[in-house]
Amino acid sequence: MDKQNLPQGVTQAPSNVGVTDGYMPGFGNDFETEALPGALPIGRNSPQRVEYGLYAEQLSGSPFTAPHATLERSWMYRIRPSVKHTSKFSKVKMPYWKTAPHVVDDVISLGQYRWDPVPFSDEPLTFVTGMRTFTTAGDVGTQVGMASHIYLANTDMEDEYFYSADSELLIVPQDGRLKIFTEFGIIDLEPLEVCVLPRGMVFKVTLPDGQARGFVCENYGAKFTLPNRGPIGANCLANPRDFKTPVAAFEEKETPCRVTIKWCGQFHTCEIGHSPLDVVAWHGNYAPYKYDLRTFATIGSISFDHPDPSIFTVLTAPTPEEGTANIDFVIFPERWLANENTFRPPWYHKNIMSELMGNVYGVYDAKPKGFIPGGISLHNCMLPHGPDGNAFDKATKESWDPVKLVNTMAFMFETRFPQQLTEFAANEAPIQDNYADCWDGLEKKFDGTPGLKD
Repeated sequence: MDKQNLPQGVTQAPSNVGVTDGYMPGFGNDFETEALPGALPIGRNSPQRVEYGLYAEQLSGSPFTAPHATLERSWMYRIRPSVKHTSKFSKVKMPYWKTAPHVVDDVISLGQYRWDPVPFSDEPLTFVTGMRTFTTAGDVGTQVGMASHIYLANTDMEDEYFYSADSELLIVPQDGRLKIFTEFGIIDLEPLEVCVLPRGMVFKVTLPDGQARGFVCENYGAKFTLPNRGPIGANCLANPRDFKTPVAAFEEKETPCRVTIKWCGQFHTCEIGHSPLDVVAWHGNYAPYKYDLRTFATIGSISFDHPDPSIFTVLTAPTPEEGTANIDFVIFPERWLANENTFRPPWYHKNIMSELMGNVYGVYDAKPKGFIPGGISLHNCMLPHGPDGNAFDKATKESWDPVKLVNTMAFMFETRFPQQLTEFAANEAPIQDNYADCWDGLEKKFDGTPGLKD
């Protein structure tokens, strides 16, 4: 990040030589960073007095006695403790942001659905007020399940701040950049990058391009982590070194501000007399991060057949049942296809998992028409789906020569729970009423005689 372009009143830590400016590399590391020299205590977490007159405060992402492998917390050294605010909490309405369980009696979630991109609005909308929920799954009260959203934003969050006590947020931009200023530092995010904002962490979002649209997966359960690679071994897929956590940056601002909190599916606000993004230094392993999808090292067959789509998993939110995810975040990037005598697109299938897909850019090989950038599809638990008629015909006749898929980046939010449609998804979003027609071209070829049929 160009330090000369920081907002007025913002101070950021310097970066080490060889490290991406403004970020520290690694996944799940214990980081330490300070925006002012000497602000970070050495040898203890909570000294009697902290340098610069700062307050020590811990943010815990796990129970205190969780196993070491899942224990997460960070210590923050801030200008004021976050408990300080000038008003009681009051409820506010976010009519388009829904939370599980949310089942609508007159909406049928059983089916194969696809939507065109939701258009931008002339109404002033921030990243938070522009959130539109498509599906919910599970139960936020028992901390299982998820929700999928799109965001439509055209207004900066200047003195507005937000955090979710319900979930961590996985953000997938599709159109327009985001500048996300968190308690832990600043994340600049563009399409083909994603970021994860932990549960309980305060942030605000501004829009360098004036407007932005993208996708959000709200994770109620165990936090996202890297998937087990099994026989793949130590390398490939999403490598830990490619994840970036921001260095410390703080906003020193003495103006009326508002913090909105999502808690048990409800939204509450309180007024404060200063910016809550006033963390001068921090250390720990509970922090936001971003990841460039272009650094994902794909794995595939170099003989025949192709493995399950789980080989494209970037992040997974596990459940106590090993191998069964609360959420898998899966991508379908540019890659080489070299498998011989093989139907190369995804095969036809029904799945115990429920799959919501989004298109970031380009063409998805199993749906060359109709699934456009910004679009969404949903194939719920045990609902059959697969390539459309055109993709099937092409794939059964094309050469076995190696070919590189280019101009493509789609993703999937996959969950073990059925995904329930919201009223917005069913009645307001631009649903494609003729989506199922894409399989009309799949004609009967069987005639009782042996041989391959055209």
